[in-house]
Amino acid sequence: MSEPQPAPTQRPKRSARGVFTSALLTFEICVVLFAALVAFGLREPGTSAGPIWAVAGGGALLCLIAAGLVRKPIGLVVGSLVQVLLIVSGIVVPSMYVVGGVFAVLWAVALVLGGRIDRERAERAALEDKLRA
Repeated sequence: MSEPQPAPTQRPKRSARGVFTSALLTFEICVVLFAALVAFGLREPGTSAGPIWAVAGGGALLCLIAAGLVRKPIGLVVGSLVQVLLIVSGIVVPSMYVVGGVFAVLWAVALVLGGRIDRERAERAALEDKLRA
């Protein structure tokens, strides 16, 4: 007779909400940089481009920090702040009202659906543990 094989060790599954929100924030880094290029092209001749790149760099850094923190509640708060700031950037680049709005909707979907997937995974794991016992 063969001995029973030990169950393979599984690494814990990543949170679906964390994956969705961090991916969205990572994409937003590109959006922030492209918006900076548009703002750079729209600036008045002879004006400094330094503030544009400083704000864009700060926004991209904020997206990166939020993407790293989404496993914690503060990361979701910072990510939500990023969505608001993206919409507000429409003051400088009017098309950002639309782009920011689309990303805000995607953010809400990532939060809701990711949370639902995480809850369903937990329920399934609890049921499987109950059935094994």
